[in-house]
Amino acid sequence: MEGTIRKNVPAGTHVMVVKKEHQRTGQLTEGIVKDILTNSAVHHRGIKVRLTDGVVGRVQEVIK
Repeated sequence: MEGTIRKNVPAGTHVMVVKKEHQRTGQLTEGIVKDILTNSAVHHRGIKVRLTDGVVGRVQEVIK
């Protein structure tokens, strides 16, 4: 699934995100979505979310 479409990442979804400070390296962080921070339905760099552990990043991959 694509992490650029808001409806694909509801709360509770298992995802891989890239934090702002890791955008250049592409280092991903795994977690569960707690809050969706992006208001638009689609965002080309990934939907911004807050994970259950407090990490904020843009969804790069949705894990099934």
